[in-house]
Amino acid sequence: MNTVNDTYHSLLARHDAMRLRRRLFSSSGAGRQAAEGAGAEGATEAAPQQPYDGAADQRVITDHLELVTPFEDLIGHLYDAMFAHWPFLRRLFPESMEFQRKRLEAAFRYLIENLHDPDAVAATFTRLGRDHRKLGVRPAHYRAFEASLCEALRRTAGPRWNEGMERAWVRMLRFAVAAMVEGAEAALGEPAAWHATVTGHDLRRADLAVLRVRPHEPYPYRAGQYASVASPHLSQAWRQYSIACAPRPDGELEFHVKLTGRGGVSEALVARTRVGDVLRLGPPGGTMTLDDDDPAHDLLLVAGDTGWAAVKALLQELAAHRVAQRDVHLFLGVRHPSALYDTESPAELRRRYPWLRVTQVIGEGPGPGEFGALADVVAGHGDWSRRLAFVSGPPAMTAPLVARLAADGVPAGRIRHDPLPDRA
Repeated sequence: MNTVNDTYHSLLARHDAMRLRRRLFSSSGAGRQAAEGAGAEGATEAAPQQPYDGAADQRVITDHLELVTPFEDLIGHLYDAMFAHWPFLRRLFPESMEFQRKRLEAAFRYLIENLHDPDAVAATFTRLGRDHRKLGVRPAHYRAFEASLCEALRRTAGPRWNEGMERAWVRMLRFAVAAMVEGAEAALGEPAAWHATVTGHDLRRADLAVLRVRPHEPYPYRAGQYASVASPHLSQAWRQYSIACAPRPDGELEFHVKLTGRGGVSEALVARTRVGDVLRLGPPGGTMTLDDDDPAHDLLLVAGDTGWAAVKALLQELAAHRVAQRDVHLFLGVRHPSALYDTESPAELRRRYPWLRVTQVIGEGPGPGEFGALADVVAGHGDWSRRLAFVSGPPAMTAPLVARLAADGVPAGRIRHDPLPDRA
């Protein structure tokens, strides 16, 4: 199976290389002039493209959302139709579809809730299109997805479904797909995925491992970002993990992986991965990065459980490019003292970084630090509205805090938080 997948991805990489070569050639002098000459006459016949009215489609979709929700049946019908009509597409998906179904449901919900803001949707799906190159997804696959979605919508909604509702869904999907294709095209000059050899596998707890890996090619990322990781033990199954170090001269990366379920990527990485194994990495993503041109704001760093990985990278970045007047307050949150790992004691962190204040938060005592819900403890320490906040960790711990910070006056643009999904 691995040989088949390697051959498939090798062919896709060659296809991308040919497309990039054609693009570079067409942008050269003679090629560009020929393209411009050929397109001039046709341009007068094409109608100007109108901006997408996402708000109008949003109203149509939400007004009739009860016909296709909960999404479980819709998504089941969608994949049944797609694999029945195009069985070869099954190879693009992991053996277990449970996680994939959850991701698709989250994507539908994001689209429907944010369709009134097409610019934000386009930016999100442009990044998603860049990331989906690692799966071997191509424009023809999106057309198959659209046809399958239409069939699933009709089957789920029943006789009350009409053409106007379907057109709104199709326009929404095509808008998102156009952004994904644009993102994939813009990334033709970089690998679809990076191979990385495991150089260290340290089991810190029975359910948590710290992995060090060395990519075979330079991996361009910034402190605070995350990467999708795939194990050779599970075909086409990817999970996102924060990179637990700032960029290093030797290019080595670090990941903190917590076992969250049996049979998934986390188990493969924690229990079945050994030094010398080769993992695959998707393109880096995420917004939890420091602004090079805005050192004025003091910082609030909040790390819940393995959210420490992203914050650790940010601290390394701050230490390497220290701005003396910047005040930094770190909250380290865990449910129980036994969950602490990798981090030095607050006193050790303060000795290493004299400009850093550290508060340890324990959800369930007894143990060192303050007790209570992470959101309550952070909010109780004062007014954070003038700070730049970075929040990282499991959704159950961090989502209430992000909502609390926003309610307490921290502008949305100064809350850096990448809500990575629960990872199996």
